[in-house]
Amino acid sequence: MPAPKWYSPQLRRDLVTKLYFRAKAEGVPMTRLANRLVEESLSRTSAGEENAPRVAEEPQNKTVPG
Repeated sequence: MPAPKWYSPQLRRDLVTKLYFRAKAEGVPMTRLANRLVEESLSRTSAGEENAPRVAEEPQNKTVPG
């Protein structure tokens, strides 16, 4: 029987780099740091905190008329 397939989103390279150095500075594995950051963010937003920081959307590449 094949193993179940889990959704595993690909993180942007710049975010992986930031996670790597922050995890190294804190002396924890990257996965533990990433889990903690996501859990904290989700708990703030699910608790109904209106002033909680939100995840930024990808910037739209718009050309400026010149």
